[in-house]
Amino acid sequence: MSEISSLGEFGLIDALTRDFKVKNKSTKYGVGDDCAVLDYSGKEVETLVTTDMLLEGIHFDLTYVPLRHLGYKSAVVNFSDVYAMNGTPRQITVSIGVSKRFTVEHIAEFYDGVRLACEQYGVDLVGGDTSASVTGLIISITCIGEGVKGKTVMRSGARDTDLICVSGDLGAAYMGLQLLERERQASAGQKDFQPDFAGKEYIIERQLKPEARRDVIAELSTLDIHPTAMMDVSDGLSSELLHICHDSGVGCRVYEDRIPIDYQTAIMAEELNMNLVTAAMNGGEDYELLFTVPLTEHEKVQQMKTARLIGRITKPELGAYLVSRDNNEIEIKAQGWNAFTQE
Repeated sequence: MSEISSLGEFGLIDALTRDFKVKNKSTKYGVGDDCAVLDYSGKEVETLVTTDMLLEGIHFDLTYVPLRHLGYKSAVVNFSDVYAMNGTPRQITVSIGVSKRFTVEHIAEFYDGVRLACEQYGVDLVGGDTSASVTGLIISITCIGEGVKGKTVMRSGARDTDLICVSGDLGAAYMGLQLLERERQASAGQKDFQPDFAGKEYIIERQLKPEARRDVIAELSTLDIHPTAMMDVSDGLSSELLHICHDSGVGCRVYEDRIPIDYQTAIMAEELNMNLVTAAMNGGEDYELLFTVPLTEHEKVQQMKTARLIGRITKPELGAYLVSRDNNEIEIKAQGWNAFTQE
C-alpha cells in the first residue's frame, strides 16, 4: 500500500486520472492544467472549467478568517485559474458542506463574500449544492469561463530562450498567514486580546482577500503580448516554475535579485527571522500570474506595469535553478504548498 503523501497532490491526480481516455471531440484538454478546455460550438470561443475545494482546518482557520472574506477568496481563487489560461470567468457553482455549529446567518455572511466577488469580476452564480458535514465547513466551487480559440495559454508552451515574467509581488500572502498565526497563538487564553496588525495591513489583505489578476491579462492584450505558457502562483513560485518546466520539457534560470517583494513582506520576514527569498519562492497563495513569452517580445515586456522579467527558459538538460545575488546556482525544488504533506 502506498501513502498518499508519497505522491503529493499532483502525483495523486496523475495516478488517479491517467487511465481516463478522452472520448468526446468537445474535450480539447482535460486534467493537468489550471482549467479543462472544452469546445462545444466549433466556433471562436472555448469553454474553460476549473474546480477548487477548500476544507476547514486544511485551507483556512475560522479563528481569524472572517466568513465574508472566505466567501470572496473562495470565488476569486477560481477566477484566477481562468485568467491563468488567458480566459475570462463567466459563471460559478458553489457547493458547501456545513456542520451544526453554523447558523443561517453564518452561511449568509459567506455568500455575501461570494456575491461581492461575482459583482467585482462580472461573474454569475448559476447553481451549486448544500449538504450536512461532520468535519466543519467544506467548500467546492466550479468556475466556467471563456477563452478565445488560439489564444488559450497552457503550461506546456514554454520554449528555450523564452523570458520568464511574474506579476505583482511574492511572499506577502505567506507572511500575512504567519502574522495571523502568531497573533492567534498570542491570543490563547486571553479574554480581551487585541491583535497587532499596525503597519502590516497589506500582507493581511493579501492572505485574507486576494485578487485575481485580470489587469495583467488586459495589459498583455493591450501590448499585444502572447504568452507561451502561464500559471497562477497558488502553491509557490518554485512549484509553479517546475510545473511549467515539466509540462513544457524545458529548464529555467530565475534571478534572486529580480524576484519582486513588497516592503511589508521583507519587514515581516525579518521580524520572524525567516529567509525572505524562501518565503517568496515557496509561500504560495499570492495568486499572481507566472508566464513566459518569446525573446522577441522583450521590449514589450519592459513596458508592462503589472509584471516584471525574472528569468529565462533554458534547454531541459540545464535543469531549473535560482541564481543568487552572488551568482551561485541553487537547484529549485518544489517546497510550496502540498495538502498531503502538511501537518
